[in-house]
Amino acid sequence: MLRLRSRYHLKRRRLGFARNASGSTAVEFALVAPVFLMMMFSIFEVGWFYFANSVVDAAITDMARLVKTGQVQGWDGTDEEKYDKLYDDVCEVVESFGGCDNRLTLEVDTFDTFSQLAADNTPATCADAPPDDLAALPFDPGEELQIIRVRVCYLYTTLNPAIGVNLAEPGTNKRRIISTMIFRNEPYELNSQGD
Repeated sequence: MLRLRSRYHLKRRRLGFARNASGSTAVEFALVAPVFLMMMFSIFEVGWFYFANSVVDAAITDMARLVKTGQVQGWDGTDEEKYDKLYDDVCEVVESFGGCDNRLTLEVDTFDTFSQLAADNTPATCADAPPDDLAALPFDPGEELQIIRVRVCYLYTTLNPAIGVNLAEPGTNKRRIISTMIFRNEPYELNSQGD
């Protein structure tokens, strides 16, 4: 009888311990879940940022092609109207990341020589620059065979500044995506005469 009683108590103790183990699973999940979520948000944030960066690079490639082949120079209108049309073309590509107003700037500048270009150490002007700098954004698509530098600056808004990796610049929730292309214009007038 004594032996039966001790088996019965052991069985009850094991069942009681098993019930308590389910609580330990919840505790383990509570310890692991924040780290797991932080890692997942960080991976998503970094991936989305690199996707935005590649979209801006693709937009500047298309924009540079329009300048390089003389299409921008052949558009009707003033330089300001040409700039606005080019801006709208780039904006169509990058607006999915939060629009273009107060986020996107374009610069198209001409240089006589590559040494002159190398000596120009001015940083790209972004939309958060002082108004005087924004008013002085260069737009000179140049002529045939001239050296051109095209720059785009897009102010990307970070998605989760509180959890995981914070890509934002200090004191803001934004990060600058700057893309630059340097090329020499094609002899587009000569090419158009051959047609």
